[in-house]
Amino acid sequence: MGETFVMRPDIRRAAETDAAQVAELIATAFAQLKVVSYLVRDRRERHKILTANFRIFVDHALEHGEIHLVDDGHAAAVWFPHTAPLPAPRDYDRRLAECTGEWVEHFRVLDALFEEHHPAEPHHYLAFLAVHPDRQNQGLGSALLRHHHRRLEGAAAYVEASSTGSRDLYARHGYEVRDPFALPDGTLFWPMWRPGNGRAPGGP
Repeated sequence: MGETFVMRPDIRRAAETDAAQVAELIATAFAQLKVVSYLVRDRRERHKILTANFRIFVDHALEHGEIHLVDDGHAAAVWFPHTAPLPAPRDYDRRLAECTGEWVEHFRVLDALFEEHHPAEPHHYLAFLAVHPDRQNQGLGSALLRHHHRRLEGAAAYVEASSTGSRDLYARHGYEVRDPFALPDGTLFWPMWRPGNGRAPGGP
């Protein structure tokens, strides 16, 4: 089923003061995804670890990308422009090890898979699209996608869908599914490319 229609929400660009809220939102929104069970097997520690991990990327996006936030704080999109060389998050290896502890190798496996399948062509990368569970299926994800797509000016976009629901959402917004890849436990990701004015990776 598609998302329920609601009035267009107010969307603003997140600031540094929003960083903790956005990281917490992503961890909450992603809590039921299969990938989080692979990343952190201990349910008691999972939310805290994931929030700290997502904070690394939120901080990075505030400096080198964009975060769009629905004004009530219940949905956010984290984008990075892969249209020029992009530095890695500051002190990434140290911060990753500190926040993930005994589960760090699981995160490194995921990072390596994402890097291996990431397209080389210029594009905007949607790292996270998160909607609070209480506000899902109300059109907030679609509103955030449309908000950034209007700003692409012909550039392509890329995302890894982590569920069939998100895969279908992105497909409705013009993203094309590429060959899926899997974590060691079989958890699937669907790389998805939204063509710009140039060629899509793997296209004709």
